[in-house]
Amino acid sequence: MVRKMSKTNEELLKEAIDVYLSSLKYLDNFVSEPATKYGLSFEQYLILHTIAERDHVSLMDIASERKVTRSAISRQIKVLLQHDYIFQKPAESDRRRLYLHLTPSGEDVEKNVNDLITARFDNWIHRYGEDKVKEILNFIKDFSSHEMNKRNPETQGQS
Repeated sequence: MVRKMSKTNEELLKEAIDVYLSSLKYLDNFVSEPATKYGLSFEQYLILHTIAERDHVSLMDIASERKVTRSAISRQIKVLLQHDYIFQKPAESDRRRLYLHLTPSGEDVEKNVNDLITARFDNWIHRYGEDKVKEILNFIKDFSSHEMNKRNPETQGQS
């Protein structure tokens, strides 16, 4: 049985679709654009940033933290290696474990992209105010939490 939406809900759905088509897609580009100047996706930049912030980080560490497969991170790492932004070095204690490190060009790219992203976010805060930015982020976190729980039967009943 298909439930009929109220006129108000139909209008809200239309507005949500319009917002998605005109704004949320732009938001993704807005966030990822600084990284694309260096041939990187935003995900690849985030890996670069993780490597910049921590010592002794491996591909497996990143995959585990991001809750994705090893092969998903491996594909991203491959691009970073091809750009000569990172290199891998075996751990002293276990030569099978490879730690990721930034090359000098990787350090420059990470810093430049981080500066651009930070400036953009500072502009958001200046334009909309800290309270509004927190409100938006809290809504997105709440929305994501509820929607992800619906899709993941293992977490149902935990929220």
